[in-house]
Amino acid sequence: MSDITIRREWAMPNSSTFEIAPIRSLLQSQIRKSDGVWIDPFSGGTNYADLTNDLNPEVDSDYTLDAIEFLQRFDTGDVDGGVIYDPPYSPRQVKECYDNIGLEVTQEDTKTSFWGNARREIARICDTGSVVVSCGWNSGGVGKTAGFEKQEILLVPHGSGRNDTIVTVEEKTRSRLNDFKE
Repeated sequence: MSDITIRREWAMPNSSTFEIAPIRSLLQSQIRKSDGVWIDPFSGGTNYADLTNDLNPEVDSDYTLDAIEFLQRFDTGDVDGGVIYDPPYSPRQVKECYDNIGLEVTQEDTKTSFWGNARREIARICDTGSVVVSCGWNSGGVGKTAGFEKQEILLVPHGSGRNDTIVTVEEKTRSRLNDFKE
């Protein structure tokens, strides 16, 4: 187990996560470290990844699919650079995203499986050595049981009454498939 760098840097909130200076800087530094392919299943119109997806057809992205459908397009171990994982952080945000594009939100869309299913697909498609940069209101990331090791956690407080944005950087150190081989 390696040491985890934890740092805290205040910044104004922004609905575009990667317009927040310390988060943008962290993401750009991770992408620069890698010459592999990066993907973003919830791009929101940002273009940091090589392949982008967003459910909103008004957003400039390579694909307009449900995030799980987008992730399922990749074979196991296909992603050798990394994944930018910046989904809606709560059931309320999922509903707002769906409402904004005229889609009906279902109970299934707001269950914790919404995030868990995406993380499972991310774990499957990431090759050993790839990185996942996860944003949200917790530092869970993809997780150790999925073969990932946390490298860095950035806490970005936004002032009184607002949740911090928590950015977790993890590297895939082993494949879960290896756990089942003799």
